[in-house]
Amino acid sequence: MLSGMTSPRDLPRTGIPDKIASRMSMAEQHAYLRAKFSRRGVLRGGGIVTAGALGGAGLVTAADNALGNGAPASGSSPVLATSAVKVDGSLVAPFGRHLAFGADPKTQMRVSWQVPFAVKRPYLRVGREPWDLGRKVEAEVRRLHTPALSKKQPEVEQFYLHAALDGLRPGTTYYYGVGHDGFDPASAERISTLGSFTTAPAGASEKFVFTAFGDQGVSYDALANDQLLLGQNPAFHLHAGDICYADESGQGKESDTYDARVWDQFLAQTESVAARVPWMVTTGNHDMEAWYSPNGYGGQSARWSLPDNGPDAGSAPGIYAFVYGNVGVIALDANDVSYEIPANKGYTDGAQTKWLARRLKALRADDAVDFVVVFFHHCAYSTSTHASDGGVRDAWGDLFEQYQVDLVVNGHNHVYERTDPVRAGERTRKLPVGGTTDPVRDGTVYVTAGGAGKKLYDFPVPDSYEGNLNERDSVLSFRWTEHRVPDPDRVEWSRVRYTGFSFIAVESDPGATGRPPQLQVTALAESGRRVDHFTVRRRGS
Repeated sequence: MLSGMTSPRDLPRTGIPDKIASRMSMAEQHAYLRAKFSRRGVLRGGGIVTAGALGGAGLVTAADNALGNGAPASGSSPVLATSAVKVDGSLVAPFGRHLAFGADPKTQMRVSWQVPFAVKRPYLRVGREPWDLGRKVEAEVRRLHTPALSKKQPEVEQFYLHAALDGLRPGTTYYYGVGHDGFDPASAERISTLGSFTTAPAGASEKFVFTAFGDQGVSYDALANDQLLLGQNPAFHLHAGDICYADESGQGKESDTYDARVWDQFLAQTESVAARVPWMVTTGNHDMEAWYSPNGYGGQSARWSLPDNGPDAGSAPGIYAFVYGNVGVIALDANDVSYEIPANKGYTDGAQTKWLARRLKALRADDAVDFVVVFFHHCAYSTSTHASDGGVRDAWGDLFEQYQVDLVVNGHNHVYERTDPVRAGERTRKLPVGGTTDPVRDGTVYVTAGGAGKKLYDFPVPDSYEGNLNERDSVLSFRWTEHRVPDPDRVEWSRVRYTGFSFIAVESDPGATGRPPQLQVTALAESGRRVDHFTVRRRGS
């Protein structure tokens, strides 16, 4: 195996032997698991149920049928039944709150949270003042069932709740609380549970900051990054996939099995930030979870409410777009085009790429949009462990150039790496630390921001970052080919490399008369130390 080639730890943990899983599509893995666990009598009737305000409703399992509880299950279709677990609602505290924009961040917000047991009539209260939460919105319940996949991991029931807020005022701060029968967030004893958010401004003339990283998981370093990130006061955060890593140790060991309970830990860890900063996620390779749906995205759809303006929000939740101020943001699912990890390759049958072309064209035709930022998981340009994915470049590289994408943010490699501006796979000019680039003239800058909290990778050459410059004329790396073979590649575009936990903060300045708009991009280490900064400034063609 060449250094950096995919190992079993890079595959989502499924309970399928690694040698078999590596040759299967996500749909084949899903069918394998359903057949395997149905024979054991534990998966029949499993899956996701969307049940608005069902209170104690749940799914009938084979065990329920044996006890005569509910109607017989047929095939893989879920059947609603009354949950055996009943808890006083006053004793059930919501947790794991996370926000996301709707398709229009000026007027739409989505609030999601979790409860450990089924509750009656869940809802959200919202208002302009914390003491006046007069608007009450019924919550949608998405119940996720995971069978006992091993002797170590029990059967898991998870309850995700979602409330859609539309018709909000632009540039306005709102206060909100989540509750259910017996737990009223507006009561005096619950006032400490309230959160807040601010909608996007009506125009495109205000400065703002957004942050981004990928490959987070549950760890002390992930928590530290979250707290430093919150200190940047971002308007929103972009998460470039590999969100939770729901396997036993997070190290990808042969003995690991999927454990849905890690999502509980992750959402609790992230709540202090995501309850006030819209947490905009896309889908990494570790976020494909074969048990929930043929494409592995059933769990993603249960936990997150994201903009529904992608090519198919029902089956591709990590593909969407929104505009905030003068920046257009596009989220993509690179699992659809990856040469390295092809479990879901081609699952949109080209619809994602066609949608991307239409969306880029529309953004560039919008006079209010100065910058276009695209984020997804697999790296288009990187020299670290996974290196570059030729599938991403082949599918989307020409579109990024045609529509002069200003910044591409990836994860996948657990490091920080930043390229010089690139066109057609080649560096156009050097962009040193502190330098300025014009995408119209120079091309696109690609950032790998995969140092959010998981175990770090390394580079084939020494680090080179602000205060520790160690530049190389070229770096020997590789690129994944269509035949899933790494092709050695000596590149000149690797400008900044930092092996450490980190994220990026981007300030958008719309400019003024005589001063062009610009993005100030800063990479911050977990300690708060700056390791890179550069400016993207559009002067026009």
